[in-house]
Amino acid sequence: MDENVDEPPTSTILLDSCHFSQVIFTNVEKYYMPGGDVTCYYTLTKNITPRRKDWVGIFRVGWKTTREYYTFMWAHLPSSLDSNAVLQQEVQFKAYYLPKDDEYYQFCYVDQDGVVRGASVPFQFRAEAEDDILVVTTQGEVEEIEQQNKDLLKENQQLKESCKSLQKQNIDLQEELRKAQEKMKQLEGEVCFLQTESFKLQSALDQQAVELNAVQIDLASIKEKNTNLGKENQELCSGLDSLKGSSEKLELELNSLREENRHLKEQNACRDAELHQLKEQSQSISSEKEQLGNRLKATLDQVDQLQFQSQDLTKKLEEKNHLFQILQRKKDELDEENQLLKQENSDLLRRLSALPDYSSFAAASPMYVQVPPEDTGLVFGNPYASPKTSAENMSSLKKCPWNTASFPEDIEESQYENHVQSHLLECPYCSQIFDGSSKQVYEDHLFCHNLE
Repeated sequence: MDENVDEPPTSTILLDSCHFSQVIFTNVEKYYMPGGDVTCYYTLTKNITPRRKDWVGIFRVGWKTTREYYTFMWAHLPSSLDSNAVLQQEVQFKAYYLPKDDEYYQFCYVDQDGVVRGASVPFQFRAEAEDDILVVTTQGEVEEIEQQNKDLLKENQQLKESCKSLQKQNIDLQEELRKAQEKMKQLEGEVCFLQTESFKLQSALDQQAVELNAVQIDLASIKEKNTNLGKENQELCSGLDSLKGSSEKLELELNSLREENRHLKEQNACRDAELHQLKEQSQSISSEKEQLGNRLKATLDQVDQLQFQSQDLTKKLEEKNHLFQILQRKKDELDEENQLLKQENSDLLRRLSALPDYSSFAAASPMYVQVPPEDTGLVFGNPYASPKTSAENMSSLKKCPWNTASFPEDIEESQYENHVQSHLLECPYCSQIFDGSSKQVYEDHLFCHNLE
């Protein structure tokens, strides 16, 4: 266990509620040598923010909650907490704290809340066997198993490539989403700025309209006063000229204000058009943001499904390898037993030939004569080899291809066929023929059909 006396944060959350794609374990070996330290390598994706109390534990396969860890190590807090970077991390487990049995285990990354964020493929603590090559009883089964292994390896490679592609698509989608969010914030700032400017222009326009109305009222009052002064007193002509000059000046100012008011209205119309265009862009970005979120969710679901399928295929391959090992051991036992039987049969034939009355016994029994098998190196003899006899009375005998029995040439064909068929066992599934003395091989063959 870790030298720190603190216990890691755990929870009773079932594994169905965990997220196994936020931390990816790499370079996980199938076997780890007992008695040695183990280094665990993992990658923190952009979907997780590491915290001080995160930890990496070793769990026995079949665990239900994070409280069932065997041993653990605190996860190192990365020096850079950039959310857009993919962080490569590692922890080392000391040999003293590792399991001593050959059960299947896996690494799990658990966050500060006790929730699993990533899990590795299963592995064992034992020496890797050098004789893992499996040999089945027939060449057809060997080719079938090799083809299945090639298909499984090819499918596993395709799944890994698909997983890498999906991870890359996930990273690209996250980058696009981040850029869209930044562009959205920038456009929102521009919209807010344009709205503020438009409000200021509208206020200035209203103020100028109020001032223009006041000037028009003052001009009407001045004209009225000028008319009254012209009728009342000629002495005020100089003052009237001055007032006329002032009236012209005010008229010029009024025209200038009208022109400025017209320009302000045109600018306001342009700003209204820009504001409408920005609103349409904002709606388009919101729709694109929602589509990117849906694509990201679908991608994450597909990544989880592919990881579960990869784990199921790995487990099925290990189960088939275990079954093939059992069948190989049974075949070796049968071969050894068959060799012993052949040796005993040879000894009995030699003893029988050494008896003084063997020739008279063979002459008295022409219907069933035992002939020593020739040494061909085959387990059950060569059914296509011609029988070799040294005696003249053996030239007209029929020999059984499955044992050393011989029959006269004039024996009925049905009797000879019944004798040969008594040594055969036929598979009801694939019609394959087996020797009757190899009943265990026949039963193992039927057992393989039942497993399919």
